Amino acid sequence: MEFRDQNVTYDLIVIGSGPGGYSAAVRAGQYGLKTAIIEKDGKLGGTCLHVGCIPTKALLHTAELWSFTQHAADEGIGLENPTLNFPKVIDRKNGIVNKHAKGVEFLMKKNKVDSITGFGKIVGPGKVEVTGPKGTQILETKNILIATGSVARMIPGLEPDPEFILTNVEILNLQSVPKSLMVIGAGAVGVEFASMFKRFGTDVSIFEMLPRIVNVEDEEVSKELERVFKKSKIRVETGAKCSNIERTGKGVKMSVALANGKTEVVEAEKLLVAVGRAPNTANIGLEKTKVEVDRGFIKVDAYQRTAEPGVYAIGDVVAGTPQLAHVASAQGMVAVATIAGKPTTPIRRNRIPGATYTEPGIGSVGLTESQAKAAGYDVKVGKFPFAGNSKATILGSHDGFVKIVADAKYGEILGVHIIGPQAFELIGEAVTAMEAEATVETMMSAIHAHPTIYEAVGEAFNAVYGLAINA
Repeated sequence: MEFRDQNVTYDLIVIGSGPGGYSAAVRAGQYGLKTAIIEKDGKLGGTCLHVGCIPTKALLHTAELWSFTQHAADEGIGLENPTLNFPKVIDRKNGIVNKHAKGVEFLMKKNKVDSITGFGKIVGPGKVEVTGPKGTQILETKNILIATGSVARMIPGLEPDPEFILTNVEILNLQSVPKSLMVIGAGAVGVEFASMFKRFGTDVSIFEMLPRIVNVEDEEVSKELERVFKKSKIRVETGAKCSNIERTGKGVKMSVALANGKTEVVEAEKLLVAVGRAPNTANIGLEKTKVEVDRGFIKVDAYQRTAEPGVYAIGDVVAGTPQLAHVASAQGMVAVATIAGKPTTPIRRNRIPGATYTEPGIGSVGLTESQAKAAGYDVKVGKFPFAGNSKATILGSHDGFVKIVADAKYGEILGVHIIGPQAFELIGEAVTAMEAEATVETMMSAIHAHPTIYEAVGEAFNAVYGLAINA
């Protein structure tokens, strides 16, 4: 950390350099605002780049390729005794992360953003204290953007370690594929790692306290993912409560109270705790401000403004929005435009896409069927299975479907829910359609190329009125 000129006043100081923070800093630089970004870890990119989205998806890609080698004969390809060099897999993942971390550094320089290493803390109106490797300094600014992200929640009484009890951080640095893995929590993190390691050859069990896995998704999507997981020999227990977790000489064991009323002691080589993420707002000086906090989450208005003038918040620390990298980035654009006096459109909750990179993948946007009915809509549903899609046949990926939730009266698209091949890519068409306020009829008339996976989306829109061709 270089000490800055104490006479300099920034237009904006961003605390945190994850996707939301660094994207906001870039946009501020594009708008000509004098900007600094503060990062406590000494490397830019935050959780998403270093121990979240990017390394996880890199490993999931390799898991997909490895799975292909196990079934290559079905394609007429002979692969004699393929081997998995897992340390090399981890090296490749690290190379991808390092490349993009350098890319973020380049973006800061390109947009004239000062990058400062240290822990940022609000110490007064327009004042941020930075404690770093070379000491402490006070920076002055007209605006502050809190983008400090989140940390993995841990079960009370447990501490993560590199060997047995893992979070998303430790599991990304394993140097060998475990023989067995227990996962507590079946949100996106839990199911992605379960899907990944099952394809690498691990015996995987998932334990979820709620009645269904991927609970934020449409009920039919949850049911389908559970069906496919069980078909691939992943044990899935919902309504399960885990307790008495302890290390053994060879791994971890715990007691599980199952939904059927029985209690079972289960053991595995590794345990992944994936029970959600806590906002990273401790010790950043909020108590010295008017910022309103609810269980650590910061309350903001539609333009990301807190109750403290000149203080904004985005991303995982914000109350009431999903903890997703693309949400943080979108909120950052809104906040910086507001600071710069530029026109902007606040994010809309029902236009935020969700993406889960399991096999099959999940992509969703808008209301689920039950949410739409609870909101009072006269709901009409169209559903098309990938079993009727020729490209899915070519890919050998038939599981899943596209589901459209629409308003019967006006044909308004209320929600789209996809589970199947590349669902996290296919959802883009639905997000664009809803943002443009297209109707089901509009999407029925949109020509979809053949043969493609996204034809299934067009068929699903036709299915709303019972007019799908291949089902």
